[in-house]
Amino acid sequence: MRRLPPLTAIEAFVQVARTGSIKAASQELALSPPALSRRIQSLERFIGRPLFERRHQAVVLNADGDRLLQQIAPALDQLSDAVEVMTSNTDVLRLRLGILPLYASQRLFPRLGELRTRHPELHLDIDTSTHNISRLGEGLDAVIALARDIDPALYSRRLDRNQVYVIGAKSLIEGPDPVVRPDQLAGLTALVHREMPDTFSAWRAAAGLTDLEPLAVDHFDSGALMLEAAAQGLGIAFMHESHFADANDPRIVRLFDISVESPYSYWFACRPRALLQKPVKLFHDWLIATIADPSV
Repeated sequence: MRRLPPLTAIEAFVQVARTGSIKAASQELALSPPALSRRIQSLERFIGRPLFERRHQAVVLNADGDRLLQQIAPALDQLSDAVEVMTSNTDVLRLRLGILPLYASQRLFPRLGELRTRHPELHLDIDTSTHNISRLGEGLDAVIALARDIDPALYSRRLDRNQVYVIGAKSLIEGPDPVVRPDQLAGLTALVHREMPDTFSAWRAAAGLTDLEPLAVDHFDSGALMLEAAAQGLGIAFMHESHFADANDPRIVRLFDISVESPYSYWFACRPRALLQKPVKLFHDWLIATIADPSV
């Protein structure tokens, strides 16, 4: 049998290829960046050619690296599945799900009782960290992500379509100088989610105010904290209609009756082969039947 490179070197190669970052891959594998780089270099020496293009802020697969990834990634996934089957409790089906906290609290968790009643054997490991799509197959089985679109190499299903709402404190429309005109945004702080960076520009363009600049733009990675900041009058949040409706918070109101379709949607995504796994298939079918908007 031909000698193979160390599995740790292959694992490092796949992780760097999927994240595009030595730093991110080293964090996922609990290694220092220099140690991870040495593993990559050992694989390149074994193969006899470079596999990445080194750039200032990232590493990108070259043609040889891309060809190698396409050939070994499925085999590595099968190995991971085999180990998972041998080490898991056969009486319990476990799904490792990546999901944003606001969707989890507003849409998923209110219905989890129904899922447990229908499939008591299915258990969820919840991961709310960002950039979860890059971790599919590497710690996550499936994700519910907020995105414009999903890599066509993945299986994906759109869960909704939404309008961009401008959400502010109720006091903004009740004071002596109520906020009733879009041009008044020039004196207010815009609150924007890092997963939805284009919501403000999309709304501004639809309102015909492309030159309008807010007082400042504050960025958040938590939708729940954005809503709380808006409720406390710290700024106006550019979020989805569903976020506003599901919050059911009497302290906040929608500002300006301007309809703007959001460039972002929630998506269910997984690697195509993951749908063959029973936990992923059970959750996917329940999610589509129970929570997904049937009109999309």
